[in-house]
Amino acid sequence: MRHADRTRWTLRAAGAGCAALLALSGCASSDDSPSATPETSGSAAPAKLSGEVTVFAAASLKESFTTLGEEFEKVHPGTKVTFSFGGSDALAASITGGAPADVFAAASPRTMRIVTEAGSISGAPATFVRNQLEIATLPGNPERIDSLEDLTGPDLKVVLCDRTVPCGAAAQKALEAGDVELTPVSYEQDVKAALNKVVLNEADAAVVYKTDVKAAGDKVAGVEFPESAEAVNDYPIALLKDAPNAAAAKAFIALVQSDEGQKVLTGAGFLNP
Repeated sequence: MRHADRTRWTLRAAGAGCAALLALSGCASSDDSPSATPETSGSAAPAKLSGEVTVFAAASLKESFTTLGEEFEKVHPGTKVTFSFGGSDALAASITGGAPADVFAAASPRTMRIVTEAGSISGAPATFVRNQLEIATLPGNPERIDSLEDLTGPDLKVVLCDRTVPCGAAAQKALEAGDVELTPVSYEQDVKAALNKVVLNEADAAVVYKTDVKAAGDKVAGVEFPESAEAVNDYPIALLKDAPNAAAAKAFIALVQSDEGQKVLTGAGFLNP
């Protein structure tokens, strides 16, 4: 009888051990459980995501984030990524004013701090890319612009981003680094608006990001200048505190930070963080 009792006890213990392993990692044989498949690169998602993800992002991220949004929707059928692109300061004001959103990607730490200090961020923001300035000129650079100093020519029409937005603040840093005083014909509310003045032949040049010059293709020419190294912007991204779809938002942020996401961003001209 003692031997039978010991046998029954051993079987009970083995069953309990398997139950514990099942709870942690699955104790069934390969014939009883679905084959493990690797997560798609960039997805830190649970088994099933659905619904809309609203992303507020700096205007300079438009092309690369649109590509990543399409990829996200393919990987997670049943989700939809909706973007609001614009000047980072205007987006920050909308968020602190109560606009519903899941993710904020800003073009500078300063604008991210606006949202952080308002208590609208969940967790700590993370820098995911950096961006550098370039001079956008008319195709072929007919005015032969080679430097920041050349932008001071009396007959040139030059456009800058407004000083309150990251591209404008960076331009001011670069101008100060080069000891250049410049009076633009206009200040624009985001980098796309500044670039568009050149695209539409309403300005001879604009100080914008390299990524925007690249995205414009042959509609503009790009001129690098050394002072841009003094005004490189870090881009932080964060989950918003009252995100309506936090699970999908976390997965989108994971995609942005993944190797796949970084490949898309650096391909667009962004620098690694």
